[in-house]
Amino acid sequence: MQNYEMILRLILALFLGALLGVERVRAGKRAGLRTLGLVSMGSALFIVISENVISEYGFEIDPLRMAANIITGIGFLGAGMIFFKEDHVSNLTTAAGIWLAAAIGTAVGFGMYMEAIVATALVIVTFSLMWNVEESLRKRFKKQERLD
Repeated sequence: MQNYEMILRLILALFLGALLGVERVRAGKRAGLRTLGLVSMGSALFIVISENVISEYGFEIDPLRMAANIITGIGFLGAGMIFFKEDHVSNLTTAAGIWLAAAIGTAVGFGMYMEAIVATALVIVTFSLMWNVEESLRKRFKKQERLD
């Protein structure tokens, strides 16, 4: 892999992850631009490293093993972010966003640019538009509960 392609992958992964973080900042969450950008770029870097090790040194290793370990590690990180308080769960969407940032970074690391861009757009739609739909549904159901 050429140096410019490696740099492109890292920059794109950082950018796409940071885009996910914009909505998290808007929602008042601590895991925002920097966190999601770094998770995405870190995932891409691990894939780039594994691909470079194969091409540079000829080791017979599978880069998908690195991807599997990224999934496990990010799952652990996300689980640590989720809080339970009485009957309320907090940070579940942010944890899912971090998991998706890692997936997007992994896709970029493998050179799957279009898939990563489409996934980023879908996550942003889910974070923003679906949040508005979810809030209006909550209000509607609360009104119905009061009427019942």
